[in-house]
Amino acid sequence: MNPRADRLAKLASQRKPGQLHSVVHQQIIQPSVAKQECMDIEKSSHNWMTPLIQYLTDGSLPEDIASAKKIKVHAAKYLLLGKELYRRGVSTPMLKCLDDDQANYVMREIHEGICGTHSGGRTTAAKVLRAGYYWPTITQDCHLFVKKCIPCQQHGPHLHQHADTLCHISSPWPFAIWGMDLLGPFPLAKGQYCRFNEFLEGLHIKHRVTSVKHPQTNGQAEAANKVILHELKRKLGSVKGEWAEKLPEILWAYRCTPQTTTKENPFRLTYGIDAMVSVEIGEPTFRRENFKESANEEALAVNLDLIDEICDHAAIMTEASRRMMARKFNSKISPRQFYKDDLVWRVTGDARKDRREGKLAANWEGPFRVTARLNNGAYKLKTLEGKLISRT
Repeated sequence: MNPRADRLAKLASQRKPGQLHSVVHQQIIQPSVAKQECMDIEKSSHNWMTPLIQYLTDGSLPEDIASAKKIKVHAAKYLLLGKELYRRGVSTPMLKCLDDDQANYVMREIHEGICGTHSGGRTTAAKVLRAGYYWPTITQDCHLFVKKCIPCQQHGPHLHQHADTLCHISSPWPFAIWGMDLLGPFPLAKGQYCRFNEFLEGLHIKHRVTSVKHPQTNGQAEAANKVILHELKRKLGSVKGEWAEKLPEILWAYRCTPQTTTKENPFRLTYGIDAMVSVEIGEPTFRRENFKESANEEALAVNLDLIDEICDHAAIMTEASRRMMARKFNSKISPRQFYKDDLVWRVTGDARKDRREGKLAANWEGPFRVTARLNNGAYKLKTLEGKLISRT
């Protein structure tokens, strides 16, 4: 072996292009990185059972009088068989006492093992006792273990209680803000052609949807739309394709009906007078039989001057109704708040569920990290890899 010759033979391959012919090599006698020492530390065998075992073995007690008295009282419930400590139980005669590692293993097997059913914390604690095990914090540990169980979080039931107080959407004056909440899907009307896209293009309206499940609707309806939908069901019967012809009738009936919130009908709030309904044509009323066009024009002008008083009264009634609904709504909330960097789960909507999983799909997905807190219980989320989650 000639190490000097070996080093000289390797110089040609180690030299990079552009270097000089003479290469300086430094021989490092000892490592340039400091050595890290690893200490073998054994876990302390002292746990909640140690004082009891010592007392039952040789009668030793701590110097503190209160602690010694407490051990004597509790020791009456325990007995030592060989090297194992047992507790005299009520549900089970002999309960084996466990330390932290043993308790964690038992909880995992009973909760998610072969015979586990991912039951709740109280049920898991009862199963541990019936199996013949015991430690002082069994109920608290079982609740905490179940709370941290990933499958239990993914397939947990949906929370139907609201987390924030009711927030009303107000408009500064009538028709200042126009909102659209579409109902559907409906069967195609006569003509079998949808002209909604042409309507949007004609008015240069950008169609921006809020649901990924169904682009035209999110499956929910505003309070007014619920009434319209129910009336459509009653009027159509088995002929569902005629909903487009029946819709104007239902809208006219809704606009002429006094509402619970305002105590007025929408037509009177807009024009200052009640509309003439179609039944007055078939069976004339007093105002229909004594109609005079000149007097009617004068009355309409007077009503337009007095419409502000009607609107103010309707606004007062609306605010009273809102406060009543808010009190009822807020009495049933379950406050839940999250902060930045908290890990949370998100409800898996029908649009995000894997269709191949069917009924076995998880109810929750995540975990996600909270990046910002918005108003009315909304949050901005991102994945653990840092990818921002869209609002849908």
